[in-house]
Amino acid sequence: MDLGSLTVAIVVGLLGALYWVLKRVNEWVYESKLGEERRSRLPPGDMGWPLIGNMWSFLRAFKSGRPDSFISSYVKRFNRTGVYKSFMFGSPTIMVTYPEGCKQVLMDDEHFIPGWPKATLKLVGRKSFVGLPHEEHKWIRKLTAAPINGHDALCVYLKFIEEIVVSSLEKLSNAGEIEFLTELRRLTFRIIMHIFMSTASEAIMEELERVYTNLNYGMRAMAINLPGFVYHRALKARRRLVEILQSVVDERRAGKRRNGASKGKDMMDALLEIKDENGRSLTDEEVIDVLIMYLNAGHESSGHITMWTTVLLQEHPEFLEKAKAEQEEIVRNRPPGQKGLTLKEVRQMDYLSKVIDETLRLVNISFVVFREATSDVNVNGYLIPKGWKVQVWFRNVHMDSEVHSEPKEFNPSRWEGPPPKAGTFIPFGGGSRLCPGNDLAKLEIGIFMHYFLLGYKLTRVNPKCPLRYLPHPRPIDNCLARITKVTPQAK
Repeated sequence: MDLGSLTVAIVVGLLGALYWVLKRVNEWVYESKLGEERRSRLPPGDMGWPLIGNMWSFLRAFKSGRPDSFISSYVKRFNRTGVYKSFMFGSPTIMVTYPEGCKQVLMDDEHFIPGWPKATLKLVGRKSFVGLPHEEHKWIRKLTAAPINGHDALCVYLKFIEEIVVSSLEKLSNAGEIEFLTELRRLTFRIIMHIFMSTASEAIMEELERVYTNLNYGMRAMAINLPGFVYHRALKARRRLVEILQSVVDERRAGKRRNGASKGKDMMDALLEIKDENGRSLTDEEVIDVLIMYLNAGHESSGHITMWTTVLLQEHPEFLEKAKAEQEEIVRNRPPGQKGLTLKEVRQMDYLSKVIDETLRLVNISFVVFREATSDVNVNGYLIPKGWKVQVWFRNVHMDSEVHSEPKEFNPSRWEGPPPKAGTFIPFGGGSRLCPGNDLAKLEIGIFMHYFLLGYKLTRVNPKCPLRYLPHPRPIDNCLARITKVTPQAK
């Protein structure tokens, strides 16, 4: 071997050794603390590079348009164990990707607490649902349940939602090319803001929507707080959002001191006036963080799912006709003199409900949630160590061919028959921390689809448009399309 070949061989060997060492730094740092016996019970996996862990491969998979390749790479390398060790968002993490394990983690409040990354908590707020301990979460959830998902509240919201949907569809049908997703996000934002702050000015509404959009884009970004990065813009948006909401809170509190409790209460009034059995009221920080959390739960999900439900039905005429026929039947059975929908009619939309569930399964608006183990826990025969983060991968459950046949196919008929086995369909999470705005979101989607199916058609400009998957799956053109009125056919 000549000198040049020897030099190359030495360099290659050194690089190989360096690669081997770097790939094991996280394991040495975090696993060595467990002791040999506990370490031997960890699930298989890969903890990536120092500091960044597996974040590059996670972001590469989602930004390349192949989000399922991230988990599938673990399955290929470590077999189908359903539980894998990793290093995500700055912490040693166990990823749970099979139904029974997801159900176990979601339902067990004794051994698992919220474990969202610190960077995410800075955006949504430490007093939001995702950051609260169990007892405090239970109290605020009970407080906000009736004003958001209660029967009386939904009946009241229905009429406002109906009015804004009817007027919006009329305007959009005369607007030419539109970004359908953008318009739906505006629509759902107006709905949720009416519920929260019914007297807010148009200027405040518009700025809140703009600022919240920037905050939301940072939810799944790498936590790099430097100018030019998404997370940096999101933190600035958070600060501005708090400023705006604080000004509204101050104005409301001043009004209550002058005039007493208001008669017609919106969500903010309810939050400002509520007291527990010991007379404790919510602080300004708690009020603001709860409102920001509901913005995500009651705005982002419903806007995106409404878009995808519409798009998927247009792409599958056989399902579109069945959904439309159901809405026509509801109108035909309506008593003489009734104008508009009732909550009872919305709950009779059995087939449309299957369509929405299938959209939730296929699209996976929330693909993962975060927990933290409060003690050593056994899941599928493997150890989740105390203090380690846990990721519950909804997306993997919904897109697993061994759980749902032909998972990439849109097929509402899969929901006919008995309800799904626990843990196999978890678009809103589960247990005590089930998404608090799910009923309101489904009401918004149902009302929009009712009027769309009865009188409108969507024609996309770029039907093969590529998708972005972070923070939520969406076409990169925000579903550029035309909405046209459809003349009802004579029966």
